[in-house]
Amino acid sequence: MSRNGGPSAAFDQSILDVLRIAFRITWRTPRLAVYAVRMLRNQLAAAKRRERNQKPGVVVPPFVIFSVTGRCNLACDGCYANRLHRSDDELSDERVGEVLGEARDAGVSVMLLAGGEPLMRSRMIEMARSVPEILFLLFTNGWLLDREVARELRGAPNIIPVVSQEGGDCHTDERRGQGTAEAVSGAMERLKGVGAFFGTSMTLTSENVETATSEATIRGLMRRGCKLFYFINYVPVEPGTESLQLSQDQVTMLERRLVEYRKRIPALFIAFPHDEVALGGCLAAGRGFVHIDPRGDVQPCPFSPFADRNLTAMSFVDAMGSPLLERIRSSDLVLDETDGRCALWKRRGWVEKLASQEGTRRGNP
Repeated sequence: MSRNGGPSAAFDQSILDVLRIAFRITWRTPRLAVYAVRMLRNQLAAAKRRERNQKPGVVVPPFVIFSVTGRCNLACDGCYANRLHRSDDELSDERVGEVLGEARDAGVSVMLLAGGEPLMRSRMIEMARSVPEILFLLFTNGWLLDREVARELRGAPNIIPVVSQEGGDCHTDERRGQGTAEAVSGAMERLKGVGAFFGTSMTLTSENVETATSEATIRGLMRRGCKLFYFINYVPVEPGTESLQLSQDQVTMLERRLVEYRKRIPALFIAFPHDEVALGGCLAAGRGFVHIDPRGDVQPCPFSPFADRNLTAMSFVDAMGSPLLERIRSSDLVLDETDGRCALWKRRGWVEKLASQEGTRRGNP
């Protein structure tokens, strides 16, 4: 695949690159290395399925963020999901399973399972395991990841648990609630104990970025078994928290550290929105990914809660024909993220204007 096809083609290639790195860091564990090779083959097959499903106005992305529930056992400060996707109404287990199968058939190759807390859906691992062609990143706060769940994940190599924390025990407990750091530590210990491939995610703020992305923190987490690091720059969905956004100097520091780490540390490093900059800008609205909220609304991204298509009433492929997504993709507006901030969140007034036509649903304000 060539990088000449714009951000979407570049993102497609980047997924292959990540899987190749995954093979290199797991080759000493035959079970994991074999699965990394299988996922490389699955990615190539998925790309062909996407090509078959592409038609005017319909773009199937390789990556989907699926917030499978609005329920959560925590109330983290500044949580975008609690602010933008809070809902008592969510797709049934039956429909979630169908959506996973439809996404696979359409050509989706990677899916991030978010929430809320996805493990609050008791059948989530079972449903994801039944679609082995998709690589699932299961983002969890760790509280519900007991020994039984760890063993279940050990038997589902297409699901990579990603345990969320803030880069240090004090920052984790301060943002997520007392005792969360201990819960995270226990979850990682159990995952390492069963030999599961797992990672961690950290929301980077102006207050924790130095500690969270330090080499000492990275090396310490690797000793606990982490092989994947997912860095997400804080988006101020909670009014009054704008000061928590990274400064330009901090964005530059993060970029420098990512370059260094990727050269010499045997782990996977993924950063949002930093990696989108390298791929040509914002990948939302189907250019690289879409977001599905707990109700089945298909949205440009988690920070842009507008939808004109819902999966309770139509197939995944039909939903990818969303006029709203197409308007965002075809706009001449440059969705730049070089300042380390989400492009659609910065331009949320513009997105809301596009979405204001009749039939478009807005998520939580």
